[in-house]
Amino acid sequence: MALWPEQTVTQNLLANARQGDRAAVNRLLERHRVSLKKLIQLRLDRKIARRVDASDVVQDVLMEANTRLQDYLADPRMPFHLWLRQLAQDRMIDVYRRHRGAQRRSLDREQSITAPQFSDQSGFDLMGQLADHELTPAAASIRKELEARFVLALDQLEDEDREIVLMRHFEQLGNSEVADALGLSAAAAGMRHLRALRKLRAILGDRPSQSGSRVE
Repeated sequence: MALWPEQTVTQNLLANARQGDRAAVNRLLERHRVSLKKLIQLRLDRKIARRVDASDVVQDVLMEANTRLQDYLADPRMPFHLWLRQLAQDRMIDVYRRHRGAQRRSLDREQSITAPQFSDQSGFDLMGQLADHELTPAAASIRKELEARFVLALDQLEDEDREIVLMRHFEQLGNSEVADALGLSAAAAGMRHLRALRKLRAILGDRPSQSGSRVE
Protein backbone atom coordinates (compact mmCIF):
# COMPACT_ATOMS: atom_id res chain seq x y z
CA MET A 1 0.00 0.00 0.00
CA ALA A 2 1.37 3.42 -0.97
CA LEU A 3 2.15 5.81 1.85
CA TRP A 4 0.64 8.91 0.27
CA PRO A 5 -3.07 9.44 -0.53
CA GLU A 6 -4.45 8.94 -4.03
CA GLN A 7 -3.42 11.87 -6.21
CA THR A 8 -6.61 12.45 -8.23
CA VAL A 9 -8.54 13.44 -5.11
CA THR A 10 -5.64 15.61 -4.01
CA GLN A 11 -5.62 17.45 -7.33
CA ASN A 12 -9.36 18.10 -7.09
CA LEU A 13 -8.97 19.49 -3.58
CA LEU A 14 -6.08 21.70 -4.71
CA ALA A 15 -8.23 23.07 -7.53
CA ASN A 16 -11.02 23.88 -5.06
CA ALA A 17 -8.52 25.42 -2.64
CA ARG A 18 -7.37 27.79 -5.40
CA GLN A 19 -10.97 28.99 -5.61
CA GLY A 20 -10.92 29.89 -1.90
CA ASP A 21 -12.76 26.80 -0.63
CA ARG A 22 -11.69 26.55 3.03
CA ALA A 23 -13.40 23.19 3.46
CA ALA A 24 -11.25 21.81 0.63
CA VAL A 25 -8.11 23.13 2.36
CA ASN A 26 -9.08 21.42 5.60
CA ARG A 27 -9.81 18.14 3.81
CA LEU A 28 -6.57 18.41 1.84
CA LEU A 29 -4.44 18.75 4.95
CA GLU A 30 -6.36 16.27 7.06
CA ARG A 31 -6.18 13.47 4.48
CA HIS A 32 -2.36 13.68 4.66
CA ARG A 33 -2.14 13.53 8.47
CA VAL A 34 -1.69 9.75 8.77
CA SER A 35 0.90 9.66 5.98
CA LEU A 36 2.91 12.44 7.61
CA LYS A 37 2.83 10.69 10.96
CA LYS A 38 4.18 7.46 9.47
CA LEU A 39 6.91 9.38 7.66
CA ILE A 40 7.93 11.25 10.81
CA GLN A 41 7.84 8.15 13.01
CA LEU A 42 10.13 6.41 10.58
CA ARG A 43 12.69 9.19 10.31
CA LEU A 44 12.64 10.98 13.65
CA ASP A 45 15.77 10.30 15.70
CA ARG A 46 14.90 7.56 18.20
CA LYS A 47 16.43 9.33 21.20
CA ILE A 48 14.56 12.51 20.39
CA ALA A 49 11.39 10.52 19.68
CA ARG A 50 11.36 9.56 23.37
CA ARG A 51 10.94 13.25 24.17
CA VAL A 52 8.91 14.49 21.22
CA ASP A 53 5.54 13.11 20.16
CA ALA A 54 5.35 12.55 16.40
CA SER A 55 1.77 13.83 16.47
CA ASP A 56 3.02 17.21 17.71
CA VAL A 57 5.49 17.40 14.83
CA VAL A 58 2.71 16.49 12.39
CA GLN A 59 0.54 19.27 13.78
CA ASP A 60 3.36 21.79 13.36
CA VAL A 61 3.87 20.68 9.75
CA LEU A 62 0.17 20.98 8.95
CA MET A 63 -0.01 24.43 10.55
CA GLU A 64 2.95 25.58 8.47
CA ALA A 65 1.43 24.04 5.36
CA ASN A 66 -1.81 25.91 6.01
CA THR A 67 0.11 29.18 6.40
CA ARG A 68 2.16 28.68 3.24
CA LEU A 69 -0.47 26.98 1.09
CA GLN A 70 -1.29 30.05 -1.00
CA ASP A 71 2.38 30.40 -1.94
CA TYR A 72 2.43 26.74 -2.99
CA LEU A 73 -0.78 27.10 -5.01
CA ALA A 74 0.67 30.11 -6.81
CA ASP A 75 3.81 28.20 -7.78
CA PRO A 76 3.48 24.42 -7.38
CA ARG A 77 6.97 23.36 -8.40
CA MET A 78 6.51 19.81 -7.11
CA PRO A 79 3.58 17.49 -6.29
CA PHE A 80 1.74 18.42 -3.10
CA HIS A 81 2.84 15.33 -1.15
CA LEU A 82 6.49 16.03 -1.96
CA TRP A 83 6.03 19.61 -0.78
CA LEU A 84 4.54 18.37 2.50
CA ARG A 85 7.36 15.86 2.79
CA GLN A 86 9.90 18.68 2.44
CA LEU A 87 8.16 20.69 5.17
CA ALA A 88 8.24 17.63 7.42
CA GLN A 89 11.95 17.07 6.87
CA ASP A 90 12.71 20.72 7.62
CA ARG A 91 10.66 20.50 10.82
CA MET A 92 12.49 17.34 11.93
CA ILE A 93 15.83 19.07 11.38
CA ASP A 94 14.63 21.96 13.56
CA VAL A 95 13.47 19.56 16.27
CA TYR A 96 16.76 17.68 16.15
CA ARG A 97 18.84 20.82 16.44
CA ARG A 98 16.73 22.23 19.28
CA HIS A 99 16.84 19.08 21.37
CA ARG A 100 20.46 18.36 20.57
CA GLY A 101 21.38 21.81 21.85
CA ALA A 102 19.15 21.70 24.91
CA GLN A 103 19.88 18.12 25.95
CA ARG A 104 23.32 17.46 24.48
CA ARG A 105 24.54 15.63 27.57
CA SER A 106 21.62 13.21 27.55
CA LEU A 107 22.17 12.09 23.95
CA ASP A 108 24.65 9.27 23.56
CA ARG A 109 25.83 10.37 20.12
CA GLU A 110 24.74 12.35 17.09
CA GLN A 111 22.50 10.46 14.69
CA SER A 112 21.12 11.28 11.27
CA ILE A 113 17.40 12.03 11.25
CA THR A 114 17.15 9.66 8.30
CA ALA A 115 18.76 6.76 10.20
CA PRO A 116 16.03 5.17 12.35
CA GLN A 117 17.08 2.81 15.12
CA PHE A 118 15.21 -0.29 14.02
CA SER A 119 16.19 -2.20 17.16
CA ASP A 120 14.06 0.20 19.22
CA GLN A 121 10.80 -1.71 19.46
CA SER A 122 8.95 1.42 20.60
CA GLY A 123 9.65 3.00 17.21
CA PHE A 124 7.79 2.62 13.95
CA ASP A 125 7.81 -0.96 12.65
CA LEU A 126 8.77 -0.57 8.99
CA MET A 127 8.30 -4.17 8.04
CA GLY A 128 4.99 -4.31 9.86
CA GLN A 129 3.61 -2.63 6.75
CA LEU A 130 4.22 -5.92 4.94
CA ALA A 131 2.54 -8.14 7.53
CA ASP A 132 0.33 -10.95 6.27
CA HIS A 133 -2.17 -12.00 8.92
CA GLU A 134 -3.00 -15.23 7.06
CA LEU A 135 0.48 -16.73 7.36
CA THR A 136 0.80 -20.01 9.23
CA PRO A 137 2.81 -19.85 12.50
CA ALA A 138 5.82 -21.50 10.83
CA ALA A 139 5.69 -19.18 7.82
CA ALA A 140 5.21 -16.18 10.12
CA SER A 141 8.33 -17.19 12.05
CA ILE A 142 10.36 -17.36 8.83
CA ARG A 143 8.94 -14.01 7.72
CA LYS A 144 9.91 -12.47 11.07
CA GLU A 145 13.48 -13.72 10.75
CA LEU A 146 13.77 -12.39 7.19
CA GLU A 147 12.32 -9.04 8.25
CA ALA A 148 14.83 -8.78 11.08
CA ARG A 149 17.67 -9.45 8.64
CA PHE A 150 16.30 -6.86 6.25
CA VAL A 151 15.99 -4.02 8.77
CA LEU A 152 19.45 -4.74 10.19
CA ALA A 153 20.90 -4.70 6.69
CA LEU A 154 19.06 -1.49 5.88
CA ASP A 155 20.54 0.13 8.97
CA GLN A 156 24.05 -0.67 7.68
CA LEU A 157 23.57 1.37 4.52
CA GLU A 158 24.92 4.89 4.25
CA ASP A 159 22.35 7.63 4.77
CA GLU A 160 21.75 8.46 1.10
CA ASP A 161 21.40 4.77 0.18
CA ARG A 162 19.01 4.08 3.05
CA GLU A 163 16.98 7.15 2.19
CA ILE A 164 16.39 6.20 -1.42
CA VAL A 165 15.44 2.62 -0.49
CA LEU A 166 12.89 3.97 1.99
CA MET A 167 11.56 6.46 -0.54
CA ARG A 168 11.11 3.85 -3.25
CA HIS A 169 9.99 0.84 -1.21
CA PHE A 170 8.33 2.29 1.89
CA GLU A 171 6.88 5.52 0.56
CA GLN A 172 6.50 3.89 -2.87
CA LEU A 173 7.52 7.07 -4.66
CA GLY A 174 8.18 6.76 -8.37
CA ASN A 175 11.62 7.45 -9.80
CA SER A 176 10.58 10.89 -11.09
CA GLU A 177 9.18 11.80 -7.67
CA VAL A 178 12.40 10.73 -5.96
CA ALA A 179 14.36 12.77 -8.48
CA ASP A 180 12.24 15.85 -7.71
CA ALA A 181 12.55 15.37 -3.95
CA LEU A 182 16.34 14.92 -4.07
CA GLY A 183 17.03 17.50 -6.75
CA LEU A 184 18.46 14.90 -9.14
CA SER A 185 17.86 14.00 -12.75
CA ALA A 186 15.68 10.95 -13.30
CA ALA A 187 18.70 9.05 -14.60
CA ALA A 188 20.79 9.92 -11.55
CA ALA A 189 17.99 8.95 -9.19
CA GLY A 190 17.61 5.62 -10.97
CA MET A 191 21.32 4.89 -10.74
CA ARG A 192 21.43 5.81 -7.05
CA HIS A 193 18.50 3.47 -6.38
CA LEU A 194 20.20 0.65 -8.29
CA ARG A 195 23.47 1.12 -6.40
CA ALA A 196 21.62 1.16 -3.07
CA LEU A 197 19.83 -2.10 -3.90
CA ARG A 198 23.13 -3.72 -4.89
CA LYS A 199 24.69 -2.69 -1.57
CA LEU A 200 21.66 -3.97 0.34
CA ARG A 201 21.79 -7.28 -1.54
CA ALA A 202 25.50 -7.60 -0.79
CA ILE A 203 24.88 -7.06 2.93
CA LEU A 204 22.06 -9.59 2.96
CA GLY A 205 24.19 -12.10 1.06
CA ASP A 206 27.19 -11.76 3.37
CA ARG A 207 25.66 -12.99 6.59
CA PRO A 208 27.84 -14.26 9.48
CA SER A 209 26.75 -17.48 11.15
CA GLN A 210 26.47 -17.71 14.94
CA SER A 211 29.95 -19.22 15.06
CA GLY A 212 31.36 -16.17 13.29
CA SER A 213 32.05 -17.82 9.93
CA ARG A 214 30.36 -16.66 6.75
CA VAL A 215 27.28 -18.37 5.43
CA GLU A 216 27.61 -19.00 1.71
